[in-house]
Amino acid sequence: MAKPDTSKNKEKTRGKPFQPGNPGGPGRPEGSRNRATVILDQLAEGDAEAVLRKQLELAKAGDQRAAEIVLSRVWPARKSRPVSLTLPAIRTAADVVEALGSVANAMAEGDLTPDEAQAVSAVLEGKRRAIETVELEARITALEQERT
Repeated sequence: MAKPDTSKNKEKTRGKPFQPGNPGGPGRPEGSRNRATVILDQLAEGDAEAVLRKQLELAKAGDQRAAEIVLSRVWPARKSRPVSLTLPAIRTAADVVEALGSVANAMAEGDLTPDEAQAVSAVLEGKRRAIETVELEARITALEQERT
């Protein structure tokens, strides 16, 4: 039975040698584009204007899907909106419970979407952690001063 060759493989991959300490290999060269995107760009290169004109024509004729496509390029969907919500003052970690109740009520009444309620709740959780951190720091400082 022949032993496998244990010498280092000097074969190059994608034009770049494998570098020790880089388990992912050399990766994609900086600035390179996805092959599918390049092909699509080449296909549309000469016809992009004609395609746009046809979509506009269909949209003007009442084709809702064509209108949606055109509008999505001209007027992209907003990722989020400002939320107006009255919350109680939050000075202690316990105050966060009441604030979360307000968020839940606003969601139940339809004033907030579940995603918006989740985002506001995440902010409240961050505030709770910050309050607890400050309180713990004050307690530790007081204990250290007692010991001295």
